[in-house]
Amino acid sequence: MLSVPLGEAADAGRQDSVDVLGSERVAESSAPAASEPPSESEAAPSARFVLTFTTGEVVTIRGSGLVGRRPLAEPGESFDHLVQIVDRGLSVSKTHLEFGEHEGDLWVADRFSANGTVVRRPGEGGVRCEPGRRVLVPRGSRVEIGEQAFVVA
Repeated sequence: MLSVPLGEAADAGRQDSVDVLGSERVAESSAPAASEPPSESEAAPSARFVLTFTTGEVVTIRGSGLVGRRPLAEPGESFDHLVQIVDRGLSVSKTHLEFGEHEGDLWVADRFSANGTVVRRPGEGGVRCEPGRRVLVPRGSRVEIGEQAFVVA
């Protein structure tokens, strides 16, 4: 498995909001002027998350990224990590899901993958991710991507 740090995320100037279902909507905003102090979310350091895959591989992430067999950002996108999954059965799409942070929590969004993404939070049933919509993933959750999966710690 490969996790490649790629620098700052392209959407660092966006303000995110979370709806009551645990999914996230993004409202575009311009970055603060140089004379304005940074917002609380910009000043706070990113949380670290450890993803433990069913393949036995473990990846520590911070910031944003993509997960897939051969993840690739679209033109104009920039991510902190590209996490490559070994999946000989090809159940994981080339770029299967996107992840990022919101107020210290991890979220994932299915990138219109062929086999979908399911989030199983501790003590709850599975939630199938609607493509393109962010879903909060608390620590201890299992994220299923095709025939593979990872647990968030």
